[in-house]
Amino acid sequence: MHPQPTLAGAQPAPSQPTQPARRRVTDAPTRMFHWLFALSFAGAYATAESEHWRLLHVTLGYTMAGLLGFRVLYGLFGPRTAGLGLLWRKVAGARDWLRAAPQTVWSPAHWRQGPHLLMALAVLLLLALVVPLTLTGYATYHDWGDWLGGEWIEELHEFFGNAVLAVALAHVALIAALSALRRKNQALPMLTGRVESRGPDLVPHNRTWLAALLLLAVLAYGAWEWRQSPTGLLGGASAISAPGEHRRHHDDD
Repeated sequence: MHPQPTLAGAQPAPSQPTQPARRRVTDAPTRMFHWLFALSFAGAYATAESEHWRLLHVTLGYTMAGLLGFRVLYGLFGPRTAGLGLLWRKVAGARDWLRAAPQTVWSPAHWRQGPHLLMALAVLLLLALVVPLTLTGYATYHDWGDWLGGEWIEELHEFFGNAVLAVALAHVALIAALSALRRKNQALPMLTGRVESRGPDLVPHNRTWLAALLLLAVLAYGAWEWRQSPTGLLGGASAISAPGEHRRHHDDD
Protein backbone atom coordinates (compact mmCIF):
# COMPACT_ATOMS: atom_id res chain seq x y z
CA MET A 1 0.00 0.00 0.00
CA HIS A 2 1.13 3.52 -0.78
CA PRO A 3 0.98 6.30 1.85
CA GLN A 4 -1.74 8.87 1.33
CA PRO A 5 -0.41 12.09 -0.22
CA THR A 6 -0.51 15.22 1.89
CA LEU A 7 -1.31 18.70 0.69
CA ALA A 8 1.60 21.06 0.28
CA GLY A 9 2.14 23.16 3.35
CA ALA A 10 -0.23 21.09 5.49
CA GLN A 11 0.87 20.68 9.09
CA PRO A 12 0.44 17.37 10.90
CA ALA A 13 -2.28 17.37 13.52
CA PRO A 14 -0.81 18.04 16.95
CA SER A 15 -0.92 15.09 19.27
CA GLN A 16 -3.25 15.43 22.23
CA PRO A 17 -1.42 15.54 25.58
CA THR A 18 -2.14 12.46 27.60
CA GLN A 19 -3.33 12.93 31.16
CA PRO A 20 -1.34 10.98 33.76
CA ALA A 21 -3.15 8.00 35.21
CA ARG A 22 -4.60 8.79 38.62
CA ARG A 23 -6.49 6.73 41.12
CA ARG A 24 -8.34 7.56 44.32
CA VAL A 25 -6.63 6.50 47.54
CA THR A 26 -8.42 8.65 50.15
CA ASP A 27 -12.14 9.39 50.35
CA ALA A 28 -13.74 12.77 51.06
CA PRO A 29 -14.83 12.12 54.71
CA THR A 30 -11.28 11.15 55.69
CA ARG A 31 -9.87 14.26 54.04
CA MET A 32 -12.53 16.50 55.59
CA PHE A 33 -11.81 15.05 59.04
CA HIS A 34 -8.08 15.60 58.55
CA TRP A 35 -8.35 19.30 57.74
CA LEU A 36 -11.08 20.10 60.27
CA PHE A 37 -9.05 18.34 62.94
CA ALA A 38 -5.87 20.20 61.99
CA LEU A 39 -7.61 23.60 61.87
CA SER A 40 -9.39 22.99 65.18
CA PHE A 41 -6.16 22.15 66.96
CA ALA A 42 -4.29 25.06 65.39
CA GLY A 43 -7.03 27.46 66.45
CA ALA A 44 -7.29 25.99 69.94
CA TYR A 45 -3.53 26.15 70.48
CA ALA A 46 -3.33 29.73 69.21
CA THR A 47 -6.08 30.86 71.63
CA ALA A 48 -4.92 28.87 74.65
CA GLU A 49 -3.27 31.73 76.54
CA SER A 50 -5.94 34.41 76.10
CA GLU A 51 -8.93 34.90 78.39
CA HIS A 52 -10.56 36.97 75.66
CA TRP A 53 -10.56 33.96 73.31
CA ARG A 54 -11.26 31.34 75.95
CA LEU A 55 -14.73 30.28 74.82
CA LEU A 56 -13.48 29.92 71.24
CA HIS A 57 -10.61 27.81 72.59
CA VAL A 58 -13.04 25.57 74.47
CA THR A 59 -15.37 25.25 71.48
CA LEU A 60 -12.51 24.19 69.22
CA GLY A 61 -11.38 21.68 71.83
CA TYR A 62 -14.83 20.11 72.00
CA THR A 63 -14.91 20.11 68.21
CA MET A 64 -11.73 18.02 68.20
CA ALA A 65 -13.38 15.54 70.58
CA GLY A 66 -16.42 15.29 68.33
CA LEU A 67 -14.22 14.80 65.28
CA LEU A 68 -12.37 12.03 67.10
CA GLY A 69 -15.70 10.31 67.78
CA PHE A 70 -16.56 10.52 64.09
CA ARG A 71 -13.16 9.12 63.08
CA VAL A 72 -13.49 6.15 65.44
CA LEU A 73 -16.99 5.33 64.16
CA TYR A 74 -15.90 5.77 60.55
CA GLY A 75 -12.88 3.58 61.21
CA LEU A 76 -15.14 0.86 62.61
CA PHE A 77 -18.04 1.00 60.17
CA GLY A 78 -16.57 2.78 57.15
CA PRO A 79 -14.60 1.33 54.24
CA ARG A 80 -11.64 -0.93 54.89
CA THR A 81 -9.17 1.68 53.64
CA ALA A 82 -10.33 4.06 56.41
CA GLY A 83 -10.23 1.45 59.16
CA LEU A 84 -8.17 2.11 62.24
CA GLY A 85 -7.13 -1.53 62.18
CA LEU A 86 -5.06 -0.78 59.09
CA LEU A 87 -3.09 1.86 61.01
CA TRP A 88 -2.68 -0.48 63.95
CA ARG A 89 -1.35 -3.31 61.79
CA LYS A 90 1.24 -0.95 60.33
CA VAL A 91 2.38 0.12 63.80
CA ALA A 92 2.33 -3.47 65.07
CA GLY A 93 4.74 -4.39 62.28
CA ALA A 94 7.33 -1.95 63.62
CA ARG A 95 8.84 -4.62 65.91
CA ASP A 96 9.46 -7.01 63.02
CA TRP A 97 10.78 -4.10 60.97
CA LEU A 98 13.32 -3.22 63.66
CA ARG A 99 14.38 -6.85 64.07
CA ALA A 100 14.97 -7.20 60.34
CA ALA A 101 16.93 -3.94 60.10
CA PRO A 102 20.42 -5.42 60.80
CA GLN A 103 19.96 -8.10 58.10
CA THR A 104 18.42 -5.73 55.54
CA VAL A 105 20.45 -2.63 56.25
CA TRP A 106 21.33 -2.25 52.57
CA SER A 107 17.84 -3.04 51.28
CA PRO A 108 16.07 0.02 49.81
CA ALA A 109 12.70 -1.73 50.07
CA HIS A 110 13.15 -2.15 53.82
CA TRP A 111 13.96 1.50 54.41
CA ARG A 112 11.11 2.67 52.20
CA GLN A 113 8.76 0.95 54.65
CA GLY A 114 10.09 2.94 57.62
CA PRO A 115 8.42 6.29 56.84
CA HIS A 116 5.05 4.57 56.45
CA LEU A 117 5.41 3.07 59.92
CA LEU A 118 6.31 6.46 61.38
CA MET A 119 3.38 8.09 59.60
CA ALA A 120 0.92 5.53 60.99
CA LEU A 121 2.40 5.91 64.47
CA ALA A 122 2.05 9.71 64.32
CA VAL A 123 -1.61 9.47 63.28
CA LEU A 124 -2.45 7.02 66.06
CA LEU A 125 -0.65 9.16 68.62
CA LEU A 126 -2.55 12.27 67.52
CA LEU A 127 -5.87 10.48 67.86
CA ALA A 128 -4.99 8.94 71.22
CA LEU A 129 -3.71 12.20 72.74
CA VAL A 130 -7.00 13.98 72.02
CA VAL A 131 -8.69 11.98 74.81
CA PRO A 132 -6.53 13.19 77.75
CA LEU A 133 -6.24 16.62 76.12
CA THR A 134 -10.01 17.06 76.05
CA LEU A 135 -10.60 15.59 79.51
CA THR A 136 -8.03 17.82 81.18
CA GLY A 137 -9.34 20.79 79.20
CA TYR A 138 -12.87 20.09 80.43
CA ALA A 139 -11.63 19.79 84.01
CA THR A 140 -9.66 23.03 83.69
CA TYR A 141 -12.62 24.94 82.22
CA HIS A 142 -14.88 23.78 85.05
CA ASP A 143 -12.28 24.57 87.73
CA TRP A 144 -11.92 21.04 89.05
CA GLY A 145 -8.50 22.04 90.33
CA ASP A 146 -10.18 24.14 93.06
CA TRP A 147 -11.35 21.05 94.91
CA LEU A 148 -8.74 18.58 93.66
CA GLY A 149 -5.97 20.82 94.92
CA GLY A 150 -3.41 22.82 92.99
CA GLU A 151 -3.09 23.73 89.34
CA TRP A 152 -1.79 20.36 88.22
CA ILE A 153 -4.81 19.72 85.97
CA GLU A 154 -4.13 22.91 84.01
CA GLU A 155 -0.45 22.02 83.77
CA LEU A 156 -1.37 18.53 82.59
CA HIS A 157 -3.63 20.05 79.96
CA GLU A 158 -0.77 22.23 78.73
CA PHE A 159 1.51 19.18 78.64
CA PHE A 160 -0.87 17.22 76.41
CA GLY A 161 -1.40 20.28 74.21
CA ASN A 162 2.35 20.58 73.68
CA ALA A 163 2.58 16.83 73.09
CA VAL A 164 -0.03 17.02 70.32
CA LEU A 165 1.84 19.98 68.81
CA ALA A 166 5.14 18.06 68.86
CA VAL A 167 3.61 15.01 67.16
CA ALA A 168 1.83 17.21 64.59
CA LEU A 169 5.05 19.05 63.74
CA ALA A 170 6.90 15.73 63.43
CA HIS A 171 4.14 14.52 61.12
CA VAL A 172 4.46 17.62 58.92
CA ALA A 173 8.27 17.37 58.91
CA LEU A 174 8.09 13.74 57.83
CA ILE A 175 5.77 14.60 54.94
CA ALA A 176 8.06 17.45 53.88
CA ALA A 177 11.13 15.19 54.00
CA LEU A 178 9.43 12.47 51.98
CA SER A 179 8.24 15.04 49.44
CA ALA A 180 11.81 16.29 49.02
CA LEU A 181 13.34 12.82 48.75
CA ARG A 182 10.76 11.46 46.31
CA ARG A 183 10.34 14.78 44.49
CA LYS A 184 6.58 14.45 44.75
CA ASN A 185 4.11 16.27 47.02
CA GLN A 186 3.17 13.66 49.60
CA ALA A 187 0.45 15.90 51.07
CA LEU A 188 -1.45 16.21 47.79
CA PRO A 189 -3.51 13.00 48.24
CA MET A 190 -5.01 14.50 51.40
CA LEU A 191 -6.19 17.44 49.28
CA THR A 192 -7.31 15.72 46.08
CA GLY A 193 -7.70 12.15 47.29
CA ARG A 194 -5.73 10.85 44.30
CA VAL A 195 -2.20 9.86 43.38
CA GLU A 196 -0.56 9.48 39.98
CA SER A 197 -0.61 5.76 39.50
CA ARG A 198 -2.09 3.18 37.18
CA GLY A 199 -4.69 0.74 38.35
CA PRO A 200 -8.15 0.74 39.88
CA ASP A 201 -9.20 3.15 42.63
CA LEU A 202 -8.31 1.84 46.08
CA VAL A 203 -11.37 3.76 47.33
CA PRO A 204 -14.20 3.17 44.85
CA HIS A 205 -16.70 5.54 46.52
CA ASN A 206 -15.79 9.11 47.45
CA ARG A 207 -18.77 9.70 49.81
CA THR A 208 -18.84 13.44 49.26
CA TRP A 209 -22.22 13.63 50.96
CA LEU A 210 -20.77 12.36 54.24
CA ALA A 211 -17.93 14.89 54.11
CA ALA A 212 -20.50 17.67 53.58
CA LEU A 213 -22.54 16.43 56.56
CA LEU A 214 -19.43 16.43 58.73
CA LEU A 215 -18.62 20.01 57.76
CA LEU A 216 -22.23 21.11 58.40
CA ALA A 217 -22.19 19.42 61.82
CA VAL A 218 -19.02 21.28 62.84
CA LEU A 219 -20.41 24.61 61.62
CA ALA A 220 -23.75 23.97 63.33
CA TYR A 221 -22.04 23.23 66.65
CA GLY A 222 -19.97 26.41 66.40
CA ALA A 223 -23.09 28.44 65.60
CA TRP A 224 -24.91 26.88 68.56
CA GLU A 225 -22.10 27.80 70.96
CA TRP A 226 -22.08 31.30 69.48
CA ARG A 227 -25.81 31.73 70.13
CA GLN A 228 -25.55 30.34 73.65
CA SER A 229 -23.03 32.99 74.70
CA PRO A 230 -24.37 36.53 75.28
CA THR A 231 -21.22 38.02 73.74
CA GLY A 232 -20.44 35.33 71.14
CA LEU A 233 -17.36 33.13 70.95
CA LEU A 234 -15.06 36.15 70.98
CA GLY A 235 -16.36 37.63 74.23
CA GLY A 236 -14.12 38.83 77.01
CA ALA A 237 -13.23 37.10 80.25
CA SER A 238 -16.31 38.47 82.01
CA ALA A 239 -18.55 36.48 79.70
CA ILE A 240 -16.80 33.18 80.45
CA SER A 241 -15.71 33.46 84.04
CA ALA A 242 -18.30 30.92 85.14
CA PRO A 243 -18.90 27.94 82.82
CA GLY A 244 -22.58 27.56 82.02
CA GLU A 245 -23.49 30.97 83.43
CA HIS A 246 -24.65 32.21 80.05
CA ARG A 247 -26.84 29.12 79.73
CA ARG A 248 -28.47 29.74 83.12
CA HIS A 249 -29.01 33.35 82.12
CA HIS A 250 -30.60 32.17 78.89
CA ASP A 251 -32.89 29.79 80.80
CA ASP A 252 -33.99 32.56 83.16
CA ASP A 253 -35.13 34.61 80.18
